[in-house]
Amino acid sequence: MPRPTPTDYAPFYQPYISKVDGDSLHAALNQYSRASLSFWQNIPEDKGNYAYAHGKWTIKQVLNHLCDAERIFAYRALRIARGDETPLPGFDENDYAEAAQTDHRTLKELVHEFQSVRSATLSLFNSFGETELSRFGNANGAKVSVNAIGFMIIGHTLHHETVVKERYAV
Repeated sequence: MPRPTPTDYAPFYQPYISKVDGDSLHAALNQYSRASLSFWQNIPEDKGNYAYAHGKWTIKQVLNHLCDAERIFAYRALRIARGDETPLPGFDENDYAEAAQTDHRTLKELVHEFQSVRSATLSLFNSFGETELSRFGNANGAKVSVNAIGFMIIGHTLHHETVVKERYAV
């Protein structure tokens, strides 16, 4: 399956998709998954509650957000891949972050959760053939392909990892 084109997703997803190198979703998911897990595992536990400015998410909240968003993206991909044409709603990531209450969790627990979520995402996308990957649906008010959702998952993670590297001094 070729790399998604701009007709496969809404323009607001372009910054995420553009971060992903290569044309093969399966290869990219495997490559970037290993790198992402290593990135999060190497952040010291004592940095978990650090936020670079007042009102910004802590590192634990960022990682929890990645788990939440990936679950939602994967759910959208599953529904669309199975031919479900029901429009799928968006979500407010700030409401989710506040409700998650990550203060009582360790960074190590969240890294393990991220690893588990990504493993499930890999299994799901590895089960899709070209027919499923090429299906389109409506998510967050926009037309999107299953293939594009896979690239979004990777790019969304890369986006937040870049922010953490640049602003959180890890």
